[in-house]
Amino acid sequence: MKRIVIVVAALGFAAALIAAMLDLAPAAVDLRGSVAAHLAASGVEHPVTAVLLNYRGYDTLLEIAVLLLALLVILAVGNEKVAGVSAQPNPVLQTLARLAVPLMIVMAVYLLWAGAHRPGGAFQAGAVLAAAAVLLHLVGLRPSWTLPTARLRIGLATGFVVFLAVAAALLGQGALLQYPSGQAGLLILLIEAGLTVSLGLILAGLFLFLS
Repeated sequence: MKRIVIVVAALGFAAALIAAMLDLAPAAVDLRGSVAAHLAASGVEHPVTAVLLNYRGYDTLLEIAVLLLALLVILAVGNEKVAGVSAQPNPVLQTLARLAVPLMIVMAVYLLWAGAHRPGGAFQAGAVLAAAAVLLHLVGLRPSWTLPTARLRIGLATGFVVFLAVAAALLGQGALLQYPSGQAGLLILLIEAGLTVSLGLILAGLFLFLS
């Protein structure tokens, strides 16, 4: 009976969300034209990357800070392990994981590089890296995480620190994250490279510190 109630409640909530989305009024301000008009000066060719790391870069900086803070809260409260079902390692799954993880790393690098020109970027690349780490843990090739080592702490903070350092260095331009002409693409790639490492570790840590 409880399951039926939960399913009905979930379906009702989903229906309400769909109805609310369909009832949304058209956007009062359409910024697509402005984004396209200034895309050449943004340092990248993809409008989503331009918005996330140029036009509204401070939003992305705060998002990374929130994710890092969430992981720090888990560590501060105590990483109480979630009870799971123990199982003997499966050699077939371990072999498949060993084959899949290098491909996932290559895909993450591709997504990082492609983000300037097409769908991709640091968030997608970091998610793939995190999935690789979780996969290795689930098949028994890597243990869960306990307390973060010095190298892990550096990796977790790298993206936020690089992003903050670039923002601080650009304060002399008169606006937060206002990239110099001709250097925007390189600075965005530098930020995204740091974010890829940190996001991969943060997202993996949200699972591995509790498993």
